[in-house]
Amino acid sequence: MQKYISRVLITDEAKNVIDKLKQTHQKELMFHQSGGCCDGSSPMCFTEGEFLISDNDAFMGRVADCPFFMSKEQYEYWKHTHLTLDVTEGRGASFSLEIPLGLRFVIKSRLLRQKEIERLEEITYGYPS
Repeated sequence: MQKYISRVLITDEAKNVIDKLKQTHQKELMFHQSGGCCDGSSPMCFTEGEFLISDNDAFMGRVADCPFFMSKEQYEYWKHTHLTLDVTEGRGASFSLEIPLGLRFVIKSRLLRQKEIERLEEITYGYPS
């Protein structure tokens, strides 16, 4: 049986920020990466349910036990890339939960190798059941 690989990973620094946000908000968190311009194309962190997910959102996997989604249109551009959620200093212009900390989440990406593409799980749309 072939083991599947994750489409999205997370750095230790980003995980630490997520842990802090979970403590502050006392709720489960989620991520969404839309296809907007400027900061609109950055990953945004919300309390779970604060951002409505539909069949137009690809479920990419989980980071720090948080579901990570990407708009279907954005996914079509990024489907051959592996994503890593990271964090950097600086305030982004978004409603993402980390902004008041003087930080912002960012995505680092690289092209997937053919052997990795063959081991990806099939993408699903909407909230996973």
